[in-house]
Amino acid sequence: MENTTAQRETSNLRKRSSRVLARTEAAKAIKGAAAAAEGTSTGENLDLTTTSGGSSDPSFDDAERGGGAGSGDGSFDDFDIIGPRRKRTKTSSESTITHNNNLSLIEVVKSNGKLISHVVKLWVERYEKNPKSAMVELLMMLFEACGAKYILNEDTLDEIDVDDVVVALVELARKLLSMLNSWETQGEVEDYHSSKRKELKNFKENLVSFWDNMVIECQNGPLFDKILFEKCMDYIVALSCSPPRVYRQVATLVGLQLVASFITISNTLGAQRETTQRQLNAEKKKNNEGPRVESLNKRLSMTHEKITVMEDMMRKLFTGLFVHRYRDIDPEIRMTCINSLGVWILSYPSLFLQDLYLKYLGWTLNDKNAGVRKSSILALQSLYEVDDNVPSLNLFTERFSNRMIELADDIDTSVAVCAIGLIKQLLRQQLLSDDDLGPLYDLLIVESTEIRRAIGALVYDNLIAQKYSSSQAGSNGGNKDSSEFQLGKMLQILREFSTDPILSIYVIDDVWEYMNAMKDWRCIISMLLDENPLIELTDMDATNLIRLLHASVMKAVGERIVPATDNRKQYLNKAQKEILENNRRDITLAMMKSYPQLLRKFVADKDKVQSLVEIIVHLKLELYSLKRQEQNFRTVLQLIKEAFFKHGDKDSIRSCIKALIFCSSNSQGELQDFAQNKLKELEDDLLAKLKSAMEEVAGGDDEYSLLVNLKRLYELQLQKSVPLESLYEDFVRILVGHRDMDSEVVVFFLLNMYLHVTWSLSTINDESVSELSLSSLLSKRNALFEQLEYFLDNPPEVSEEGRSLLASRVCIILSESWVLFRDSKYSATKLERLGFCPDTPTLMKFWKLCEKQLQISDETEDEDADNEYIEETNRVAVLIGAAKLVVSDVVPKDYLGPEIISHFAMHGPSVAEFIKYLITALKKTSNDVVSDMFLEALKRAYQRHVVESSDNDDESTGSKSFLSCKDLAARLSGTFSGAARHKHRSDILKIVKDGVSFSFVDAPINLPFLEGVVLQFVSKLPTSDILDILKEVQKRTENVNTDEDPSGWRPYYTFVNHLREKYAKNDGFQDESARRRGRPRNQRNLQGRKLFEEQSSSEESISASDHEVQEDEEDDEEIPLIHSLRSSSKLRSLRLQRQHSRDQARSGDSGRASQDDLAASRMSGASDE
Repeated sequence: MENTTAQRETSNLRKRSSRVLARTEAAKAIKGAAAAAEGTSTGENLDLTTTSGGSSDPSFDDAERGGGAGSGDGSFDDFDIIGPRRKRTKTSSESTITHNNNLSLIEVVKSNGKLISHVVKLWVERYEKNPKSAMVELLMMLFEACGAKYILNEDTLDEIDVDDVVVALVELARKLLSMLNSWETQGEVEDYHSSKRKELKNFKENLVSFWDNMVIECQNGPLFDKILFEKCMDYIVALSCSPPRVYRQVATLVGLQLVASFITISNTLGAQRETTQRQLNAEKKKNNEGPRVESLNKRLSMTHEKITVMEDMMRKLFTGLFVHRYRDIDPEIRMTCINSLGVWILSYPSLFLQDLYLKYLGWTLNDKNAGVRKSSILALQSLYEVDDNVPSLNLFTERFSNRMIELADDIDTSVAVCAIGLIKQLLRQQLLSDDDLGPLYDLLIVESTEIRRAIGALVYDNLIAQKYSSSQAGSNGGNKDSSEFQLGKMLQILREFSTDPILSIYVIDDVWEYMNAMKDWRCIISMLLDENPLIELTDMDATNLIRLLHASVMKAVGERIVPATDNRKQYLNKAQKEILENNRRDITLAMMKSYPQLLRKFVADKDKVQSLVEIIVHLKLELYSLKRQEQNFRTVLQLIKEAFFKHGDKDSIRSCIKALIFCSSNSQGELQDFAQNKLKELEDDLLAKLKSAMEEVAGGDDEYSLLVNLKRLYELQLQKSVPLESLYEDFVRILVGHRDMDSEVVVFFLLNMYLHVTWSLSTINDESVSELSLSSLLSKRNALFEQLEYFLDNPPEVSEEGRSLLASRVCIILSESWVLFRDSKYSATKLERLGFCPDTPTLMKFWKLCEKQLQISDETEDEDADNEYIEETNRVAVLIGAAKLVVSDVVPKDYLGPEIISHFAMHGPSVAEFIKYLITALKKTSNDVVSDMFLEALKRAYQRHVVESSDNDDESTGSKSFLSCKDLAARLSGTFSGAARHKHRSDILKIVKDGVSFSFVDAPINLPFLEGVVLQFVSKLPTSDILDILKEVQKRTENVNTDEDPSGWRPYYTFVNHLREKYAKNDGFQDESARRRGRPRNQRNLQGRKLFEEQSSSEESISASDHEVQEDEEDDEEIPLIHSLRSSSKLRSLRLQRQHSRDQARSGDSGRASQDDLAASRMSGASDE
């Protein structure tokens, strides 16, 4: 039997040999003919297609592989070739290949990636003929890829030390850097790796492809000779540890790709090993002992040895390259390392899926660079997706799960979203418990939409959908059961946020996209109407479910329920619009019959009626006519009218008005007439109730009914004009006759009067205005102004917290009314009589009342944040009203503008932010008076300090009022930063000079103004102006005996000393720049592509990575060069004047010293660079 087997194998080998010889001869004949046709020699064409295995016919390998695979006799000959099948080169491209034969390796990598496979084959052939020469060529290509040209000698290749070559390359880079610095390029060197040139855009891909092809082509020979790749890896590891960044980038890229290519070979060899082992086991079962078993054992041993060699080379690159480069100072290198490690572990888990390698992914979760953290998270996501990997990841998960959860709240949004996706993987694999997710639920209400959506998906998958799947395992529940269950789970979540409706809306918005049960309108309505006796809703659940229904309806028709962070308008295509329209139709059909039932059930509940009533504005009203549901429509409107008069809170009233106005304008035919009549009935009933309530108050009854109806009238007037001619005089009479009324009632009287005047003004036409209507409007306006000015003369009482709602409203209504009737609007028109401008005493009383409202503490405003209309009466609202008077030129800017600005630093960030916007607006519209306003504001702040100090007997410059004044000066001077200090130099100089003049009025009492205020603006001036100011200040004290009051004159001396120090400092700085013939070069620490790092070692820790300190370049970048030159010339002339009296010898010494200084500065500049 053994003889028979041997004979069969011998016969097969002979047949294969004959086929090989025949095809080889045929190939030679074909290529010879092609070469003759192209005008080239046969030998050259043969050389183009010669493979590393020695075959000149590309079809040889195909035939051999095909024969091995299809023999069916279990032969192991199919393992002779491991690489991919190579396509036959087309005759039409042979001339192009011949033309590119003379390209060097680096030129192929830089230019055409299509030639890489062919060029690698040719190189392997050259290596087999002359290994040293080919190796020198390959190493020099590696050096050139790094941007360095270094010549290796094949004769000394074995003797030369790798470290010596790399040191020489580093020195070459240093010389290049020094030369480039002399050209003032700041050390930035263009390299192939990071070049933006179009012809090099594929350099990195080509370089990676080159080394991948190299490994594949060498797999049957040079890969395992322990010479070629050992030498290459030595140079790659050494270059990856060198200081030049580009060296490390290229070497890291090549080294990581080599590991990936080794893994490809190892996986192929592993498949061979498994097949061979399977064949060997089959032969052993047959009890065969002969040449076949022996050859199988030999093949198995050889394959195992090759895999061992591959893994050894992987470990060498990992320990020599990856372990150092994963914490490189360059975040791109770190990112590349982590991406590669993730691929390695996934594609070769037998070696890399262990804690020895996994820990690097865990450590880089703490990297300071967001891209590196994201790469690590994505790598882990890929690992957890494979169920077979999970057992090996248990210890890693236990160690780093807390950090993964923390990353869900990462400062970088993309990292946080990826981390949430990773947590979902951990939950799917049951590696986290529900208790670990507590901190994540807080992210449901963060600002970032992406994070909220990701958390919403996690909540749905883990708390809603998964719980339903587990509870319904083995049962056949319908869609309705699924919706009811999921809605029940959602209500459990909303209970945690029931005290804050806004937070509930955020949660609904986050989960809506993933939870189809929220679009099951009929199921939600059925639950609200208690149609299922098995489901019992508490009052809180019913409120939350109605909020959910309203929010879900809004989302379904394309409305936003959570404010957008970008405020961009939504643009929808035709398909999206059709989807929204279909959703609107489905909602209307689902609500049509049940809507009246819902309203009737919950009309008395103010927590529910607002959301329920507003649903009608999202319905398709024409369907009521098409489906013959007119009676249901009428019932809905009647119930909405009842809700309007049942409730007195702002939200409910607004919802009802909004719904009725929508129906009266968007319904059709008879339904529209009915809606309009219903709205008119509501107006008439409201005015009747209001008149009755006023009569009751006049008779001494309670004011509650009057207050509620005034609120309703105010909300209605905000939406439409209401005829109040018959009631306006009654309003005035009640206000005058009942000065002791509750302040809130008075507020709504004034608001309704103001809105009525506004609506009346809007009806007056400039071209055709009747004297009667004009006189009526003037009478109403004057009556309103009289009532408002009464409260200026008699300020309302302030509550214990410092707030007065009436005072705030008076300030806001007055400012809005003055803007509405400003003189500039009506001058030179037929309506000139309507123009109005308050006199100075009235304006001062107005600002005094406003100023009291600004003194309300932040704590009080926070406590009142939930009160109705608080956003219309807070400090910023009062300040906005006053600022409108200034910006609109209603009043002169010289009084009110400085008063507002003087409060810049007194009332917290919200007020400060608004005043900052006001200053920006004034600079655009009235820049010529801004400097005067600044100085006047500073004077008034200082005067407040003087008054407060005299009251408290504390005149020190450390008092709170003086520090506030100093802070104001710092903030105002800060508006002239950067290029603005040169653009507004004259304004700054004017503030300084006028401030100096003010400081010496009644000196030394006002001298602290110099130190606390003027000094802040002096720092924004150039040196030449500082010298003039110094002379002017000193001139003012020529005939003054400052020793009489040393403490009083101390601010003066502080100011003068500061000017001298600043002048001396800038004088020396400009002196050096003058010697260097130009503006001083900025010693920048660029974060861009630098050839060398600041540190001698590039292996900085993660804590220092990607956070290289950059010096402030703002001033130097924004100063025009001409200013530097002029300043330098002035200072040189000043120095010449000072040195004019010195003798010739000292001048000579000084000249030599200057030359020495110049030489020293140049040397230091070169070394610093």
